[in-house]
Amino acid sequence: MDDKIKALKATLENELKGVGNLVDLDKLRVAYLGKKGSITGLMKSMKDLTNEQRKEFGKNVNELKSQAAKYIEEKTKELKQLEVQAEIDSMPEFDITTPPQLDRGSYHPITLVQRQCETVFKSMGFTVEDYSEVVTDYECFESVNIPKHHPARDMQDTYYLENGQLLKSQTSAAQNAILKKYSKNLIENNVPIKAIFPGRCFRNEATDASHENTFFQMEGVMVDKDINISNLIYFMKTMLSEVFRKDIKVRLRPGFFPFVEPGFELDINCLICGGDGCQSCGHSGWLELCPCGMIHPEVLKEGGIDPEEYTGFAFGLGLTRLAMMKYGVKDIRDLNSGSLKVLSQFTDDDE
Repeated sequence: MDDKIKALKATLENELKGVGNLVDLDKLRVAYLGKKGSITGLMKSMKDLTNEQRKEFGKNVNELKSQAAKYIEEKTKELKQLEVQAEIDSMPEFDITTPPQLDRGSYHPITLVQRQCETVFKSMGFTVEDYSEVVTDYECFESVNIPKHHPARDMQDTYYLENGQLLKSQTSAAQNAILKKYSKNLIENNVPIKAIFPGRCFRNEATDASHENTFFQMEGVMVDKDINISNLIYFMKTMLSEVFRKDIKVRLRPGFFPFVEPGFELDINCLICGGDGCQSCGHSGWLELCPCGMIHPEVLKEGGIDPEEYTGFAFGLGLTRLAMMKYGVKDIRDLNSGSLKVLSQFTDDDE
């Protein structure tokens, strides 16, 4: 009986040498280790053996079975490596010094506008900060003077998570962290706080040509002694003139936001219709672009800054709407559509 085991092992080793692909290897595995395989069949011949012979023979068959499984596993790894190498060898050669084909893709229009705004503000001494999209209730509301159950929360239909956190509904959620981060440098070294923090925001609201449930904003703050509305207007006008590279008609009107006092709405004359009125601007001729104002004293105090000594302004620039006006996108929903036909037409003069 041992001769049968030795002969079967030798046959398996010989056949394995001739296997050249995984399909044939699997067939060989079934032929030896399957329910009707050769090694399995050896166990059936044990009925003619004595108890002592069965014990020894069973041990030898199990050793052969383990050895066969090991052989097949090693052969599988070998064939897989050969397949990978064959695929690599079949790839066409290419010259790594060949210039890239830049016309294969383009940046998203919101990315282009964001980068342009960042460049403008950095040239005026602002730092660019990043912040999480998932925040706490304190960060998004309480730290910016919107306590629990305050009616102002009805202005933002918020996505809450099961753990009590939420998807930030405004980039103002980063204000408190930014003020605390730079307050020491402001107070001890008289270095003004000047920062912008772009990011994606989420609101569970009805969508139309100028409203989307997912959109991008760029929050900005400046805090120092004797900061006033004229500083805010200067920075906003500078940014708009750089982005559009022409004079843009804007208006500043009173607006209520709990984290600023006084608060304003900076509107831009609709560039889609030229101010005549269309679906993009709600047929008003104007598009709300940048809620802004002087930072509320309570927000400054919450950030560790004395409102009796320092003042500051804050703004929430709508990057998505800014991209609409710059590139003539009539429906804000196109920007999140993922449609290459719509998005691939946009380029930037600076790219």
